[in-house]
Amino acid sequence: MKIAFICTEKLTVPPIRGGAIQILINGVTPHIGSRHDLTIFCITDRELPDREVVGGVKYIRVPPEDYVNGVAKELAKLHAGNKKYDVIHVFNRPKTVPAYKAAMPNSRFVVSCHNEMFKDGKISMETGNSVIRTVDRIMSISNYIGQTITTRFPSAKGKVKTVYSGIHLQHYKPIWTPEAQAVRKELRKKFGLENKKVVLFVGRLSKNKGPDVLIKAVEQISKTHKDVVLVIIGSKWFHNEQLDEYGASLRRLAKALGERVVFTGFVPPSEIPAHYLLGDIFVCSSQWQEPLARVHFEAMGAGLPIITTNRGGNAEIIKQNANGMVIEDYSNPGAFVKAITFMLNNPGEALRLGKAARAAVEGNFGFEHVAKRLESLYAPENKK
Repeated sequence: MKIAFICTEKLTVPPIRGGAIQILINGVTPHIGSRHDLTIFCITDRELPDREVVGGVKYIRVPPEDYVNGVAKELAKLHAGNKKYDVIHVFNRPKTVPAYKAAMPNSRFVVSCHNEMFKDGKISMETGNSVIRTVDRIMSISNYIGQTITTRFPSAKGKVKTVYSGIHLQHYKPIWTPEAQAVRKELRKKFGLENKKVVLFVGRLSKNKGPDVLIKAVEQISKTHKDVVLVIIGSKWFHNEQLDEYGASLRRLAKALGERVVFTGFVPPSEIPAHYLLGDIFVCSSQWQEPLARVHFEAMGAGLPIITTNRGGNAEIIKQNANGMVIEDYSNPGAFVKAITFMLNNPGEALRLGKAARAAVEGNFGFEHVAKRLESLYAPENKK
C-alpha cells in the first residue's frame, strides 16, 4: 500500500523536540516503511531538511504557519499528476480531514484521536458528523477516548477502533538486568542519588499531571523513610525550560524538602529510556481524564513497579495488583503515601509487579505490535 502519515502542526518527526504522537509515528515507521510505501508529512525544523528520504521513507516538511493548506497543496499536486495514497492517516486533527479529502478525494482516510478531539468546543456537530462520514476508520488511543467520541457521535460506533501506543522494546532495559544496573549506577551518581529510594515522575510540569500532589505525599513519606527522594523529570512544555507560575510554585513547595526533591528539567527523548532506571517506583499522578499517558508504556519497559490514577485510559493497561497499583482517590496525597509506602515496605511485591509490567509490554506494546494493529486498521476489507 501507499500510505501517508499527516502529523500535527506542533512538533516534527523524528521527535527531536519530543511529543507523544511524534514518538508513536517514529516508532512504527521502520515497520510500516519496510512493508509499504510510506510518506510522512510534518512541520519544518531548523535541524532537518524540508524534504528527505530515510530508509525508503519520504519526509515532506511544511512550514507550521499555514500547515494544513501547505499539506493539502502537496496532496493536490500529487492528485493532479494522477498519483494517490491508498490510505491517509491524519493524526489527532479531525477538523482538517475535509481539506485533505478535497485535495485527494480517491484515498481512504483514517483519523486518530490522542485526546478528546470530538468533544464540544473542539469540533461542531456538523463538522464532526461530516468527518465521521468521510473517514473509513477512527483510531482511538484508548477505550476511554473512543467512548468520548461515540457518546457524542453514536454514528461513529462502527468505525472506532482502539490502537494502544507502545515503545521501542530494545531501547528499554529491565531494571534488574546487569546492563541496566550499570546505567542506573552512573545516572544516580550524576544526580547524587546513591543509596536512595527514588520515586520517579516523568511528564510535563502542569497542574493536570499532579506533581504537586506527589511532592506533598513525599513530604509525609520522608518522616518514616529517610532515604526517599522524588525525582521529577520534565519541563513546562517539552524542550521549553521556561518556568511558568505553576512550575515556580512546585519549586516553592519542594524547597522545604531540600534534597528530597530533584528536578532534572527537560530530558531529550533519546535519553528518556535510560532515565527511567533512576527510579525504584514510578508514579503517574494524573489529575485529569488522561487519554492514556505513554509514560506507562515506558515505565513498563523499564520493569518499574507502577502506581497510577484511575483517570481516563490509564487503568486500561495498568491493572490493580496484577502489573501495578491504581489509585481511586487521585487528588489525595494520603492515597499516594499509602501506595508508595506499600511498595517501599514490600520490595518482593514491587519486583513482582515490575516484572509483570515488563512481560505485558513485551507481549503487547512494542512498536512492532502497534504497527501490525495499524496495518489491520488500514486494510481495505476494514472499509465500512
